[in-house]
Amino acid sequence: MDHTGIDTEAGIEVLGARDVPLGGPRAMTVRRTLPQRARTLIGAWCFADHYGPDRVADSGGMDVAPHPHTGLQTVSWLFSGEIEHRDSLGTHAFVRPGEINLMTGGHGISHTEVSTPGTTVLHGVQLWVALPEGHRHAPREFQHHAPTPLRVDGAELRVFLGTLAGNTSPVRTFTPLLGAEVLIDANTTVTLGVDPRYEHGLLVDAGDVRLDNTPLRPAELGYAAPGRTTLTLTNDSDRPARTILLGGPPFEEEIVMWWNFIARSNDEIIQARKDWMEGTRFGEVKGYDGDPLPAPELPTVPLKKRGRVR
Repeated sequence: MDHTGIDTEAGIEVLGARDVPLGGPRAMTVRRTLPQRARTLIGAWCFADHYGPDRVADSGGMDVAPHPHTGLQTVSWLFSGEIEHRDSLGTHAFVRPGEINLMTGGHGISHTEVSTPGTTVLHGVQLWVALPEGHRHAPREFQHHAPTPLRVDGAELRVFLGTLAGNTSPVRTFTPLLGAEVLIDANTTVTLGVDPRYEHGLLVDAGDVRLDNTPLRPAELGYAAPGRTTLTLTNDSDRPARTILLGGPPFEEEIVMWWNFIARSNDEIIQARKDWMEGTRFGEVKGYDGDPLPAPELPTVPLKKRGRVR
């Protein structure tokens, strides 16, 4: 592997994670692999947080006060624990292991995320999808789906978005996407057929994993460019390995990301922040005991557009 983080033989780019506090004063720490300077997007996937396993008795769990989103969809996926979700659409739902909750922010939505009292260990991922130009002001929406586990050659798949190994999720998105949990048996190699039009990212949660022979440590994300018809995943450990496979056609639009907003210009971000602080556009979340999160101060220099790294 060279100094850029790319395995020059296999063509796999290895993206490390950075620790980031999530939420307000009672923030829990998450590991963020997207976005970063080396890569902003994988398909329309633009954000990936990975957290846990955290003992709630020690960490305090998750308690994210009402906060806004615009121009994106959020994807919540848990390995253990339970999170209570409320949003300004009026949704009151729970995130449980092996079940996807997908929320469309579009023009604007707000929500809360709180780990439930019965949760002892909290562990999972929070992902965002950038909405394309024609749909980035889409109406608010909430979808839930519990995919049926599928056994494939030494691995168990849960396809929560898109299609993999002949299994297709019914959850609607605005660009073609792939999202799946892949559990690999101990000391096993599995080869998965994939769409060659897609670029892919493999996030490792646990295990000694190789993606097309490139080693990935837990919390690292391996990037594979379009053109592959298969991806080979190897678990070199004596225990099952858990990974999240993401994919989609390259997202060719440039975006501006700041705080919880995705837009196309600095002015749009300024307006979204103003609307949130003035209590307009994003609606009200009912049932949360606490104040909404205030937006941070904007940078003193204009925010720049960022797009796909080629």
